[in-house]
Amino acid sequence: MQMSSGRDFIALSCRKGVLRFGAFVTKAGRTSPYFFNAGLFDDGASFDALCGFYARAIRDSGLAFDMLFGPAYKGIPLVAGTAMRLAGEGVNVPFAFNRKEAKDHGEGGTLIGAPLRGRVLILDDVISAGTSVRESVAIIRAQGAEPAGVAIALDRMERGQGDVSAVQEVGQAYGIPVVAVATLDDLVAYLSDDAASEADLAAVQAYRDVYGTHETHVAR
Repeated sequence: MQMSSGRDFIALSCRKGVLRFGAFVTKAGRTSPYFFNAGLFDDGASFDALCGFYARAIRDSGLAFDMLFGPAYKGIPLVAGTAMRLAGEGVNVPFAFNRKEAKDHGEGGTLIGAPLRGRVLILDDVISAGTSVRESVAIIRAQGAEPAGVAIALDRMERGQGDVSAVQEVGQAYGIPVVAVATLDDLVAYLSDDAASEADLAAVQAYRDVYGTHETHVAR
């Protein structure tokens, strides 16, 4: 499936019900006009397409990395699926992920997969409070490796606790780029092309006027 643009990803997300419109309360207590749940990419075809979008965004970014890391739990299938899609495109890299709790038998420990070495690209679905990225960076550095960046599905381009977004906070805190498959700009462009989505577009734009930020990403 050769979809590559953020707008195509938004279209897929809407078809799968991953992206829905209405009134949803966020963790920050805001009433958002849209909700994104990557866990609803729950069949083989749509999940394969999702990982293909990640692989394409990562390759298009030009970001240098040696391996992939997926934080438990949503990052686990993402990192495996994206590694497979990258390999299918001629980029074969190792991957690893973590357990939430250490295993005290068998191979033991909290890490599964390849040893964390070199420049490690973190894969996650979204960045909200940045907790998952913070924990991943700590795990990577504890193994003597370095975080190369973070790849996510959707950047809401929305202010966090201060004047910048959670995505920008991650970039500033760790000095690493964030690669987004799609952004709020892509969502607005998708809605703008559909006359039936006029009300949703107005709601998203109104929400953005209040909570939005302007930010710069690694090129997709």
